[in-house]
Amino acid sequence: MGVRIADHQSVSRHEQPHPCEGNAAGACYGSARNTPMTIIRETMAIDELRRMAAAGFGDMVKAVVDIGRGVVAVDAELHSDLEAALLDDGSTQKDLWGINLYPDAAADGYVEFDSVINLRPSQGNRSRGVEREDTRNAITALIGKRCPR
Repeated sequence: MGVRIADHQSVSRHEQPHPCEGNAAGACYGSARNTPMTIIRETMAIDELRRMAAAGFGDMVKAVVDIGRGVVAVDAELHSDLEAALLDDGSTQKDLWGINLYPDAAADGYVEFDSVINLRPSQGNRSRGVEREDTRNAITALIGKRCPR
C-alpha cells in the first residue's frame, strides 16, 4: 500500500507504483474497498470529497481527525483503517476521532460524530459520538480548515 501526503511526498509500500501516487490531496493507504485512503495535511476541495463519496458510500466519506497534529484521514471502508494509517503516520490514539462527512448536506449535517473508534471510557467518552463539546468544536474547526465547504 502507498501513502499519499499533501506536501506531495509519496511513500510506497508496493514495489510497483500505487494508483494514488501523484495525487496532490494528501497521503493514501489502500483500504478493503481497494481505494486509496488520504491523509490531508493541507486542504482538500469539496469536489474531491464528493468524488470519494460517489465512489464509496454514495453520499458520505468516513474520516478520522487528529486534533493534536491537525491532519485528517479520509476515504476508507472502516474508521479503524483510517485510524491505523494515522497511527502509522505518527498520531497518538487519544487525539484521534472518527466522523463521517456528507459533502452535499446542509452545513449542520456536514459532520456526523459517529464511529466505533470513539468508544473510549478511559477518556470519558462512552459512546460512538463525541461527548465533549470542546472536542467536537476542535474537530469541526479542523474540518473547516482541511475540508472547507
